[in-house]
Amino acid sequence: MSPGNVADALLRRWYVLVAALLLTAAGAYSVIRPTPQYLGSAVVVLKPPVTQNQPNQLTNLQPPLAMVSYSVIQQLQSPAGARELRAAGVRGTYHLIPRNSGTSATPRYLIPSLQVQSEASGPDAAVTAVRRVIDVYTRHVEQIQTGQQVPSAGRITASVLVAPSAAEVQGNKSRGLAGVALLGLAAGVVGALWLDRYALSRRKDATRRHAGPLPVPN
Repeated sequence: MSPGNVADALLRRWYVLVAALLLTAAGAYSVIRPTPQYLGSAVVVLKPPVTQNQPNQLTNLQPPLAMVSYSVIQQLQSPAGARELRAAGVRGTYHLIPRNSGTSATPRYLIPSLQVQSEASGPDAAVTAVRRVIDVYTRHVEQIQTGQQVPSAGRITASVLVAPSAAEVQGNKSRGLAGVALLGLAAGVVGALWLDRYALSRRKDATRRHAGPLPVPN
């Protein structure tokens, strides 16, 4: 199909381009005026019990504590854990992200800390969801130690290292507008060309039916 044929097809199906333009404008408006979205976040760390040799719990963080934390995370990320979090009132999207010490040299899961994130339409809802996830996480840590009959004085504890807070998610509007424009243009052109080809094919079929069968030569 030559460029001239493409231009003629687009002119014939101009209404498809207009419909695509209207849909693109609606998509662009949603990018310019998006629904507010907030990301709640907090950091929890498992601390060992206080001992005479290590009175500061944060100086005695060991890899086994990180493995305990990761096992609890796996439980909460399972289907049963997702149902438990929903029953606790956690709605929307949430993330459980094991953290290291913050350096590229530290192996993963060496430091027993967990970043909890939750996405919601309001800051209060995001913070509330984060707190509920932390409550369920803490309860699982306690249940593991109860099942192992660990005495109270020797138990590890979950402590909030960074208090829950929420911040509005700021998207890149220029990239969003460019994506919507390209998608709208592609959809409009492809839709117009397809409809024009389909209509011409139907018209040719109808012409052949009305013309009847070709005469048989003697």
